[in-house]
Amino acid sequence: MKILKLILTYLFGAFMIFGGVNHFLKPEMYLPFIPSFLPGEAINYLSGIAEIIVGIGVFIPAFRSQSTLGILVLMLLFLPLHIVDVFKENPAIGSHQMALIRLPLQFVFILWAWFIHKK
Repeated sequence: MKILKLILTYLFGAFMIFGGVNHFLKPEMYLPFIPSFLPGEAINYLSGIAEIIVGIGVFIPAFRSQSTLGILVLMLLFLPLHIVDVFKENPAIGSHQMALIRLPLQFVFILWAWFIHKK
């Protein structure tokens, strides 16, 4: 079980780094999720930086616990954005069907982050 947990931890770390880098490579993909009352570009880049930092942190044993907790917090912070997207006339993810698929996936990410964080 320890090996599986380590593999899942590294996989999530790589996923977070990839997602964080993607905030810089394809910001237009993330901007529609950010509420209009917030500074979209700044939020996009800050969340990208946060994802990269926590992603790298899981590969460093001394920072793994804090980083996996950070991933859990990020996943919880992103949850309302995906809930709102389901109810938008034109979902940011592209379609209502995709929004309905993406929302439960966010819960999988939350549980995944909790699993890799817990002792």
